[in-house]
Amino acid sequence: MSDRIVPIRVWDAPTRLFHWATVILLGSSWLTESRGWMELHFLSGYSVIALLLFRIAWGFVGSETARFSHFVRGPIAALRHLAHLHRREPDTAIGHNAAGGWMVLAMLAMLAVQVATGLCANDDGDTEGPLFKYVSKDRSDWLSHIHAVNFKVIQIAVLLHIVAILIYLGLKRHDLVRPMITGRKHLPEALQPPMLASPMRAVVLFAVAAVAVGVAVNAL
Repeated sequence: MSDRIVPIRVWDAPTRLFHWATVILLGSSWLTESRGWMELHFLSGYSVIALLLFRIAWGFVGSETARFSHFVRGPIAALRHLAHLHRREPDTAIGHNAAGGWMVLAMLAMLAVQVATGLCANDDGDTEGPLFKYVSKDRSDWLSHIHAVNFKVIQIAVLLHIVAILIYLGLKRHDLVRPMITGRKHLPEALQPPMLASPMRAVVLFAVAAVAVGVAVNAL
């Protein structure tokens, strides 16, 4: 393998936009709930649903590094990767590493739980999720509790994610943030660049997801 390090495009724009849009929407959801701006809170939640639907679809038909088949590996591979975390080695990972892939799945699952419970939640006041009328009050109260607890879990996961980024930077000298902004990583020249899907495919997928969410919300 050549020792020459060159910039290689590993992240497509749709994947990067999903990442940063999720960050913004999580902050927006926290702010709007804490301020009691519940109409905006629900709008933020609906936007997260659209993003989730898009990301799940993109995980099957998107760019190579965005596909679940590319980065989801067995738990043994993830543990083996974490066991080498202290070693300062050249960065040769195209896309998510074995441990990072599991973090992606966990975050998607937590976001799915968050929006699903929010649809049925209530605040014992004037605010009720659009599916509140389809569940009992006791069930809604339980889901409201899960909604609150799960958001704390998401906050912990985000904190762990930031800590992991700092560990990679400090111990391994791997910059994980810049590639998620620019789309490019500095990797050995001999590595094969990943196949990237057409941005128009992403536009169509997100449009379908957004329309589906809008139609469903208006029908409730």
